[in-house]
Amino acid sequence: MGDRADEMKGRAKEALGDLTGDDELRREGELDQGVAGVKRKAGEVADKVREKIEDVLHRDR
Repeated sequence: MGDRADEMKGRAKEALGDLTGDDELRREGELDQGVAGVKRKAGEVADKVREKIEDVLHRDR
C-alpha cells in the first residue's frame, strides 16, 4: 500500500477509535500514520541519493 493510502487508513482508524473509545484502534491509527511518514521520508532520501549518483556518473563522461 502506498504511503498516502497508509496515512489515510491510519487517520480513519484513529478517528474510529476516538468515536468508539477504542484506545487500541486509535493508537494503531497513529502508528499507521507514523509508518506512512517514515515511508515517505525514505522515498525522498532514496530519490536524493539516486540523483547524486546520476550526477557523479554523468560528470565522469
